[in-house]
Amino acid sequence: MNHHAIWSIYYFEMHRFLRTAFQSIATPVITTSLYFVVFGAAIGSRMSDVGGVSYGAFIVPGLIMLSLFSESINNGSFGIHIQKFTGTVYELLSAPVSAMELVVGFTGASATKSIMIGVVTLLTASLFVPLQVLHPWWMVAFLVLTSVSFSLFGFILGIWAKGWEQLSIIPMLVVTPLTFLGGAFYSIDMLPPTWRTITLFNPVVYLISGFRWSFYGTSDVGVEISLAMTLVFLGICLATVAWIFKTGYRLKN
Repeated sequence: MNHHAIWSIYYFEMHRFLRTAFQSIATPVITTSLYFVVFGAAIGSRMSDVGGVSYGAFIVPGLIMLSLFSESINNGSFGIHIQKFTGTVYELLSAPVSAMELVVGFTGASATKSIMIGVVTLLTASLFVPLQVLHPWWMVAFLVLTSVSFSLFGFILGIWAKGWEQLSIIPMLVVTPLTFLGGAFYSIDMLPPTWRTITLFNPVVYLISGFRWSFYGTSDVGVEISLAMTLVFLGICLATVAWIFKTGYRLKN
């Protein structure tokens, strides 16, 4: 494996992120603070505990996942799409760099940036509500797996999109609604039985539920199922990336 090539791609992407680090970090801080002002203070004070956890603390894992999804997709898609837009992707494809090394470099940088934003969101939330993490290693595992999975998804989206407008279609019209309907700000046990059954077809439910379990030991679905669904999504993304490079889909034409 060409570690020098991976490091070069990783360093380039991280350097681009560090040039706008203040804006990147300020955004989740402000967004998280606003969520706590609205949901934590205005609404949370009127709600009872959810599964023995105060509402303000209950929404923290959902907030982290919400920022993690959007940041991973945006970072993963922008890095490869700007290469297509400027035409430099052909230089990468003709360089002595394998597809795996290319993906590891771009996805690794995207996942690193997303994890940093997730940690910033967690630290910001801790200023508003007392937090406890009962299973820290599980929290790290879900954080890393989710970041890598959605960074790969963003990488796929960046290759698929023909223009900058298409980059926002999937995150805005698919991922964000699924996140809000996936138990980010409520427990699906609060829903009527019919709607709860329908919600279980939302894959985001399993990601958020497993991540919340790592904090408080309570979840809407079993943590084993959450982990399995996360790995399935990761596997689908890996298979799709392999197919893209094998066929040259929207890369070589």
